[in-house]
Amino acid sequence: MGYRISQEMDLMRKLEILADAAKYDVACTSSGVDRKNTGSGTGNCMTTGICHSFSSDGRCISLLKILFTNECIFDCRYCINRRSNDVPRASFTPQEVCDLTMGFYRRNYIEGLFLSSGIFRNPDVTMDLLYQTLYKLRREYNFQGYIHVKAIPGADPEIVERTGYLADRMSVNLELPTAEGLRVLAPQKQRSRMLAPIRQVQQRRMENRQELALYRHAPKFVPAGQSTQMIVGASGESDFQILKVAEHMYREYEMKRVFYSAFVRVNDDSLLPALPGGPPLLREHRLYQADWLLRFYGFHTEELLSEERPDFNVFLDPKCDWALRHLEYFPVEVMKADYQTLLRVPGIGVHSARRIVKARRLGTLDYTVLKKMGVVLKRAVFFITCGGRQMYPVRLEEDFILRNMLDRKEKLPAGVSPAYTQLSLFDDPRFLV
Repeated sequence: MGYRISQEMDLMRKLEILADAAKYDVACTSSGVDRKNTGSGTGNCMTTGICHSFSSDGRCISLLKILFTNECIFDCRYCINRRSNDVPRASFTPQEVCDLTMGFYRRNYIEGLFLSSGIFRNPDVTMDLLYQTLYKLRREYNFQGYIHVKAIPGADPEIVERTGYLADRMSVNLELPTAEGLRVLAPQKQRSRMLAPIRQVQQRRMENRQELALYRHAPKFVPAGQSTQMIVGASGESDFQILKVAEHMYREYEMKRVFYSAFVRVNDDSLLPALPGGPPLLREHRLYQADWLLRFYGFHTEELLSEERPDFNVFLDPKCDWALRHLEYFPVEVMKADYQTLLRVPGIGVHSARRIVKARRLGTLDYTVLKKMGVVLKRAVFFITCGGRQMYPVRLEEDFILRNMLDRKEKLPAGVSPAYTQLSLFDDPRFLV
């Protein structure tokens, strides 16, 4: 299919508009900064869409992060690109995206492309334009770099599937955690239409794994998996509800990542929260910490939160908070505890737990060795013994551990301060750390 898209605007101006419009999508970990060349140096760092993400082996990779278009037929209350907003509009052509991607890549600015889009005319038209862009990059320019592309809800499944064979990763943003929140703030969108391409990608990936097992050279379908994103704080969902949705997406749809985006009030709307303290960044941070516990530490949502206790502790990370509420499981003896038990100890991560299990087969461990293995002793010391002994005498009491473990450097919301228990003059000084 062919679609006529305006090419009158200067390409650099389009890049400025569509890179800025893409900054609210947090499926990458950071965005560019504006540092221009003064005339005496080499290169510059303009806000033209260069962002950073991380590969599965931990490498940081640079991506060109842009929208194909910020024109949109929807009028979501929380979106800067909504139809009723008076903002500069621009659209790329498939050829322009190819020129930009190859130009940046040849200059070693980027290693891949992150391509999202507003809904231009209708979902089918938009998805087909994204497909044309990826097809030109892969087939005409032989671009072998990383490509992350959005699957457009409501688009023809055949176009989504064709695009999936050209992309490394696909994503569909849930946008809001619940269908009720979507009904209030984005009534033109339906949760079922968002879940349809997610289920399609999951099922096609399962079929593709079987094909690859039989035929080594079979084409790969979305080899890096799929991800999604939820806005935090735009609607009234609790942390418990948000984390339950994320856990469901990991379990039922085999998501690689669920991203959380602290709500930024970009529109003046009576149905949006006022946010006098700014975006809920600490809440976003706690959700990412809990997400890590779900994915790698064997926790479940019900262990971290409940309907009676629906939100995270602002003073402690979720793992420390869980440990303080379950002191009956501690102290843990590092020379005997199994791997899953070690993962529950604050200050012991995935890598350090594996090192402990491996090293203790060869000899006795001590606290000096544990520190070299990467154990954060300032947290772990309250919850472990090594060879039957504590590093130094500490009390296994919630108030005492909280006073000594709280990280004062962590930024707390305005007007919030920890309510410490008054220290007694008769506290044993051996217990003060």
